[in-house]
Amino acid sequence: MTGKERYEQINIPSGLSGVIQQARQRARNQKRRKMMIWRSSSLVAACAAVMITANVPGVAKALSDVPVIGSVVKILQVGGSGGERTDGVSVTTTKESDTLNINFQIEGEQTTSVPSYTVDHKEGPNRLIFTFNGVRQLDYDKLEKDIKALKNVKDVYRNIILDDSAIGFVVELKDHVDYSVSEYQQPGYIQLKLSTDGKSTQAHELFFVRSEDMEQGEALAMLAEQYSADGSSVVQTQHGKFTVVMGAFENRADAEKHLRQFTVREDYSAPLHVDSWMSNENPQ
Repeated sequence: MTGKERYEQINIPSGLSGVIQQARQRARNQKRRKMMIWRSSSLVAACAAVMITANVPGVAKALSDVPVIGSVVKILQVGGSGGERTDGVSVTTTKESDTLNINFQIEGEQTTSVPSYTVDHKEGPNRLIFTFNGVRQLDYDKLEKDIKALKNVKDVYRNIILDDSAIGFVVELKDHVDYSVSEYQQPGYIQLKLSTDGKSTQAHELFFVRSEDMEQGEALAMLAEQYSADGSSVVQTQHGKFTVVMGAFENRADAEKHLRQFTVREDYSAPLHVDSWMSNENPQ
């Protein structure tokens, strides 16, 4: 099931407009009681972090030296999803050290929870794919500047989506970098924490089914959506263009078998082929 399909199946509260208005009012009240709420929320989050750390290895490292505001909802280390269905949200970012906070607002007031989102992790290269639904505005220039300022980031670029209420972007990580993505509420924000994991992971060759090189735009987005149920993702090439890729196979035979399955489908149109590159590199 694609991220868009999961988003569309989220139940909408019957009084959604009322809920949004209440959320706005709560946000205004929060602003007036900012110091008191932040202190109490920090205590709740600290307690939550202690409980989670006891059950999830590596979380203590991910949360160390990170300012905590709000309550921890979940911590993702292998991709996942969360948030609530909404609309009309704007996105801004703030950066501190190796941490990026992705903040959400409605009419200038920070929301108490985050909009529906997915975070996928893939290799070839090592990257995180963020998708947010119910979002109408994104200060992408600031997001790009903040993310590129993180020392463990190799690159960042947009992920064009054919839905004006959804945004996406890709964060490419440098070698031997670990990450955690934490969801908070009251206030609602997503926190990306990067750290050098200390492991010497050996780069290895991976095989993919991929499209030809393309410019960013509607044609690329349409092709990615066509194969979204097959786990497609968009990757930037070494020459600055983009390609749609599927799979991350350990051998060419498996990739070629996967390609044959595409060529007999009725929706097969744009030519696809098998290619390979290293797990920490971009395609040529």
